[in-house]
Amino acid sequence: MAVVIDGKQAAASVILAVSEAAGSLEKATGVKPGLAVVIVGNDPASHAYVSSKSKMAKQCGFNSVQHSLPEETTQEELQTLVSGLNADPSIHGILVQLPLPRHLDTEPVIQSISPEKDVDGLNVVNAGKIATGDLDTGLISCTPAGAMLLVKRIHGEDLSGLNAVVIGRSNLFGKPMGLLLLAANATVTMAHSRTKDLAAVCRGADILVAAVGRAQMVKADWVKPGATVIDVGINRVPAPDKGEGKTRLVGDVDYADASAIAGAITPVPGGVGPMTIAMLMANTVIAAHRAAGQPAPKF
Repeated sequence: MAVVIDGKQAAASVILAVSEAAGSLEKATGVKPGLAVVIVGNDPASHAYVSSKSKMAKQCGFNSVQHSLPEETTQEELQTLVSGLNADPSIHGILVQLPLPRHLDTEPVIQSISPEKDVDGLNVVNAGKIATGDLDTGLISCTPAGAMLLVKRIHGEDLSGLNAVVIGRSNLFGKPMGLLLLAANATVTMAHSRTKDLAAVCRGADILVAAVGRAQMVKADWVKPGATVIDVGINRVPAPDKGEGKTRLVGDVDYADASAIAGAITPVPGGVGPMTIAMLMANTVIAAHRAAGQPAPKF
């Protein structure tokens, strides 16, 4: 049976390190890391995410600010708020909760966030820094950064000689994940819906990362014996055993089957998920250190 990679435990150790770094920064410079979260509209899932982020920021000792805007907020009003947060020296991280309501154009909003405060790592400046191998001066997208930390818990910092396959090529996860693996010296294959004989490609992977959004698509016979499997999928499927109309969360990997073959595997829930918020906090404390002219901590 595979080693289960405990994302909750890894996230807790990151949060502890973030809290210590935030405390040290405030003691040395008087600067308290500030995180502003902006949410537009009434989506219940988005509100749940935002409240957990705000709660975690307070737990880390941050100045946590939340802007809840009505559904009918205009593009101009949202952009004006972001501009104000860019100019506010007490705010080091800005996060606009996605998805935005349909009448709003997401991309200009994301790109208007100052790269130094873009704790989601979605600005093209930060994406470009990862693409050029500069992992020291930008901010890395939270989910790939968290997934990478879990990979390194198994394999260490240097992935030389290991084959990695990433299924999924999104700007949000797949591309930055592939680049982070490459920066750690893995040999990387980016696979996707157009890849011919995807199962055979996956079978060559020492590190297999699944981020396709299709429930339990990756079967045991796709997994090389002893491989490390990182499951980024979050899919809701019917769970009639729990009662009528009930659902449960599953990943993109058939966990029960694959864990009999893999050497190490992340569960869903409790794997990559908790790492995303932890790395958001890490990015905020890194941004605060840089703004204060202090050496940024590494996670």
